[in-house]
Amino acid sequence: MHADNMHHQWLLLAACFWVIFMFMVASKFITLTFKDPDGYGAKQEPLILTAVTKVEEVHVPEEKHWPEEFQPTGKAFSGNLIRQPLVHMERLELLRNVCRDTALRDLSHTAVSKFVLDRIFVCDKHKILFCQTPKVGNTQWKKVLIVLNGAFSSIEEIPENIVHDHEKNGLPRLSSFSDSEIKKRLNLYFKFFIVRDPFERLISAFKDKFVHNPRFEPWYRHEIAPGIIRKYRKNRTETKGLQFEDFVRYLGDPNHRWLDLQFGDHIIHWVTYVELCAPCEITYSVIGHHETLEDDAPYILKAAGIDHLVSYPTIPPGITVYNRTKVERYFSGISKRDIRRLYARFEGDFKLFGYREPDFLLN
Repeated sequence: MHADNMHHQWLLLAACFWVIFMFMVASKFITLTFKDPDGYGAKQEPLILTAVTKVEEVHVPEEKHWPEEFQPTGKAFSGNLIRQPLVHMERLELLRNVCRDTALRDLSHTAVSKFVLDRIFVCDKHKILFCQTPKVGNTQWKKVLIVLNGAFSSIEEIPENIVHDHEKNGLPRLSSFSDSEIKKRLNLYFKFFIVRDPFERLISAFKDKFVHNPRFEPWYRHEIAPGIIRKYRKNRTETKGLQFEDFVRYLGDPNHRWLDLQFGDHIIHWVTYVELCAPCEITYSVIGHHETLEDDAPYILKAAGIDHLVSYPTIPPGITVYNRTKVERYFSGISKRDIRRLYARFEGDFKLFGYREPDFLLN
């Protein structure tokens, strides 16, 4: 009887060791399966830099060893994406899948042009690239990078007029570097940007630039608004300022680019995320969402390895919540034709970042 008990105990012990061994093997398999194929050690497509009309390929010699100044930093670069919260993995996976959708190619792909490189701010000290997507709380992220770059010791010390003064805020743009230095940074640095519901962002841009205009940027009201009204207002006898309906008609026009060229870089407040940040051409580390910024901001700081150096400014309660009522109110007076044309232009942004097609388009 004693011998039988001993035999059973040994069998049980052996079974436990077998389960532990299989668990270790499975864990290793999962780690290898989820390892980012587009990670920092992976070979990436050659960088394409373009002017407005000229496209040229930048050839960077292969280097076996990067200089120390270009070594990646941050806690997210262990190569084991299984440690990342599931939501961030799902966002990147969705992005990759939509980028591969040939039916959406024209709406999801763009050249990495000077226009894109002008939107990306650089923090060499901590190996970070931040692509600016206006109307999603970017001012606060710029303050974070200004502190990290050493121009000011704390966010509270930064004067508001300095944040957007790119000659004084100590934030270089990626476009200011040579082609080879650009490619190295794109391959090695921690890269992120923030998105929000595309239609709500357009409402925010309209209110900020054409209604309130808090930073006194008169060109929006006195140059851009009249240009849009002349082209897109149906009732030419109306003398009121730019209406949201005019704005939507301009944005949804397939031939909007001739006006965009006249407006210059001011269009960054309403062009697509695709045009701003080239998310299918540049392998971003994290994509934050304005609607979940309370969770995403601390995660981004930790993933970039800077959470012990700086904190994201306090977010006022409710400011990041998607306001469906407001969106529906703004679009209530817009024709279905104009809304569909607007959605057709921004469909890539909706699909790439998991935003649902508005209900008022489906009714």
